[in-house]
Amino acid sequence: MKKRTGVLIVCFLVAIGCVPAQEHRGESTRKESAQEEYTTFRVGGYGEMVAGFLDYDFSRMNGSNAGAAKKNRGEISIPRFILAFDYKFNASWILGAEIEFEHGGTGVAKEIEYSDEGGEYETEIEKGGEVALEQFHITRLIHRSFNIRAGHIILPVGLTNAHHEPVNYFGTKRPEGESTIIPSTWHENGIAFFGSFGKGFDYEVQVVAGLDPQGFRRQDWVSQGKQGSFEVNNFSSPAFVGRLNYSGVEGLRLGVSAYYNKTGKNASKPEFTTGISAPVTILTADVQYRTNNVVARGNVIYGTLRESIELNKANKRLSSSSGFSRTPVAKNAVSYGGEAGYNIGSLWNGEKRIFPFVRYEYYNPQEKTEAGMIADKRFQTNMWTVGANYYALPNLVVKADYNCRRIGKGKYNDENEFSVGLAYTGWFLRK
Repeated sequence: MKKRTGVLIVCFLVAIGCVPAQEHRGESTRKESAQEEYTTFRVGGYGEMVAGFLDYDFSRMNGSNAGAAKKNRGEISIPRFILAFDYKFNASWILGAEIEFEHGGTGVAKEIEYSDEGGEYETEIEKGGEVALEQFHITRLIHRSFNIRAGHIILPVGLTNAHHEPVNYFGTKRPEGESTIIPSTWHENGIAFFGSFGKGFDYEVQVVAGLDPQGFRRQDWVSQGKQGSFEVNNFSSPAFVGRLNYSGVEGLRLGVSAYYNKTGKNASKPEFTTGISAPVTILTADVQYRTNNVVARGNVIYGTLRESIELNKANKRLSSSSGFSRTPVAKNAVSYGGEAGYNIGSLWNGEKRIFPFVRYEYYNPQEKTEAGMIADKRFQTNMWTVGANYYALPNLVVKADYNCRRIGKGKYNDENEFSVGLAYTGWFLRK
């Protein structure tokens, strides 16, 4: 274990100090046909460290009418460390993989034991750190307009999922609204078809494993429904994903995406959701304008869960040992926001890149509920963030920000936080 840890540390240091990032994995979406900057293989990754100072307690669901109690405290963590590997079998067949280490702590695996225990949940501690396979796929490049990728892939739903590396967004954390109501980073097993056409258009269509409706929760809608808690994913009802981008104007990218899945048949215990389809529809639109000195982004996500009342009744019957929260989930969730930054380093020295920025977000996992469920305003959030990204190197960024959440239109205590962070991305070995 010590030897492995030493290797990881060496890789981390090399990644920071040796090789500038020529390409962001999310920005490229692995379009090797357009960028041939390596011949056979490349090894790299990204990572980030964050420390925060907060003035609120851990939960705003404390039973009082005030929301989160006022409490000064600090947090520090390594949210993620990713090792990435790409290998070209030849010019047409390409292997891609990413392994993600999140936060540390203890990892567990859950399974349902049907053989002797009638479908009881079992939890086993299997590893000494929280590790996930974020990507593992093989791509077949065929033509500019049509290519195929199969394996464990990123879902290009929303703005952040396809551009999730920490150098691709302002602030110490991913945009909060988007990562609250849908999974982030969202990766599933499946197959994708992608390509480009016309002047500036590109697309991606996917068929992937769907969501587990027993993971849906009141506080973050469907974001915890991503499969992966169990050793085998349910594929009884696959999900369908589509994305279309337009980049025909220099510096501008417009995108829309859609997700649809009848989640009822993907339940960990499908006997609880018999006769319930619980279809989830997610629609998104986003825009980004980017030059050397100006970066501006905006996006909106609107999600609908049908038969939410029926699903809530079914989930309430789950065992308390299931690991699921069994809290009611709303019919509709929404998130929208935007951020903009300007490189003030250009005012006195073109080599320095310092981007002060401002971001606004609104999100609510209980934007609209069906009859019989009352929306809890403690989840309705307006959030302002101001800060700066300093790019010490093209692939190494130092971040600082201050954010304030206004909960339930001011009905509950505000939540304030100051954070600092360090992040990198890059390829440190290629051939």
